[in-house]
Amino acid sequence: MSMTTTLPALTTHELPTSRGSLRYHEIGAGPDLLLLHGSGPGVTGLRNFQGNLPFLARHFRCLVLEFPGFGVSDDFGAHPMVTALDAVHELVDGLSLTDLSIVGNSMGGGVALSYAAAQPDRVGRLVTIGGIGKNIFSSGPSEGIRLLQEFTEDPSRERLVRWLHSMVYDRALITDELIDERWEQATDPSTMDSARRMYGSDAFAAMITAMENSDSPPPWSMLHKITAPTLMTWGRDDRVSPLDMALIPMRTIPNAELHVFPHCGHWAMIEQKAAFENVVTAFLHRSDQ
Repeated sequence: MSMTTTLPALTTHELPTSRGSLRYHEIGAGPDLLLLHGSGPGVTGLRNFQGNLPFLARHFRCLVLEFPGFGVSDDFGAHPMVTALDAVHELVDGLSLTDLSIVGNSMGGGVALSYAAAQPDRVGRLVTIGGIGKNIFSSGPSEGIRLLQEFTEDPSRERLVRWLHSMVYDRALITDELIDERWEQATDPSTMDSARRMYGSDAFAAMITAMENSDSPPPWSMLHKITAPTLMTWGRDDRVSPLDMALIPMRTIPNAELHVFPHCGHWAMIEQKAAFENVVTAFLHRSDQ
């Protein structure tokens, strides 16, 4: 498709489910590409990927899902990471999607891997952006996660700014406009309630205790079940998901490769926008596997 082709306008849709409405955005034409956002104060799918959609939509039919509990789709209740996976199943089934590719940012990448392991026949290729695997050399929780917990426990604009700065290599990306957008969304009462189910001190401590006492295998130990070709992208300077986290998934996902962007934090799709778009599009179009 010519790079000068005029794109149709982005449209927003609702998909009714038994637990509430899922909202998603659509733009472009071509093979289906599902984009899954990460977590954190004031995040939405559109804010994560809006800068990439004009490029990606020239190659793919882009579907940006808004996970429950982040202030756009209805809150499904329960833990947002669990309901995020439920939402992917609902959307893919509701839209009768087959042979789709998925791009997942941070938490969205983990959700994408879980979905691909459960539904290998429906996923052609995967792209993750940081956020998966396990700390090997770095301590956990990371600096970015600790700052996220501090904001969740006692929200303030100053704490929000500190967390946003941990997300990027170049602080100039954290503009007043971005801070205002994130603050408004993050402090919405229902969104804050959802955040506390994920990152509140009690919830986080309970999750760690449950993992330590569980006889079930941790998610990172099941990555060998992923059959789809997988491109892991990572910012070399990620302070939320340090680069050493990539070592286990890089080794255990059978058909995985890793691309590391220099001068880049947790938001590779924003901070290294052009390089990210070119690398991802080439991978998704590749026919050698």
